[in-house]
Amino acid sequence: MTIANHTLAEHFKNYFSVELAVTPEQKRKVFGIRYRVYCEEFEYESREHFPGKQEFDEFDDHSLHCLITHKKSEMPAGCVRLVPTIGINSGDLLPFEKYCAESLDSEFIKKLNLERKTVCEISRLAVDGNFRRYSGEALTRFGDVWSCTDQEKKTFSLISVAGFLASTALTELSGRTNVFAMMEPFLPRLLKRSGIIFQRAGKDIDYHGIRAPYFIKTQSALDNMTPDLKTLYIWLKEQVEVAYRESL
Repeated sequence: MTIANHTLAEHFKNYFSVELAVTPEQKRKVFGIRYRVYCEEFEYESREHFPGKQEFDEFDDHSLHCLITHKKSEMPAGCVRLVPTIGINSGDLLPFEKYCAESLDSEFIKKLNLERKTVCEISRLAVDGNFRRYSGEALTRFGDVWSCTDQEKKTFSLISVAGFLASTALTELSGRTNVFAMMEPFLPRLLKRSGIIFQRAGKDIDYHGIRAPYFIKTQSALDNMTPDLKTLYIWLKEQVEVAYRESL
């Protein structure tokens, strides 16, 4: 993000709401986004496994979920989750450890010498296809909602960044400040331009598309993000903090 994008960050707050998904209805919208992206659009997961059109797995019950909603259309636009370590001595595997073990740089991770209860994974970052195809390709399932200004449409590119920042706020609030993520190549590059630099924790693997494991400490992200992004982060943290504390 550049200096000019400071305006985009401010505009994002006008066009989108971000909330911690704690109610059944909020979670239904989260799992619905995931179904449309992971099952219908990219076919990473089989539709047959989710007859209710809700994509979920064994990690969701103990995860923290964020939901991003387009205010004018009330359409669910994006989601992300934070998966904490659980079990005896926080020893249960995180998704990337369970499904992507062969891609991990075990020596790099061992040298991090992390306290297990401080570890988490950010995953299932998804942006509804309607907010990635807003240039007149087709009407959405909700009808023609793209009677938006060009300025509003430009903020759509911030949905994935806002999802990452919202989940980062949850790492700070929960004390899960050693963060792993399986990411497509574009996201680390995008975040690096904003001062957020991930360390690679392994090699590429075909897991819901070509992804690689990355690691970052929450404080590193906070210390190095550009001022415009920090403004957006502070607002996002305010949006999820009250619901998070009430859920404890």
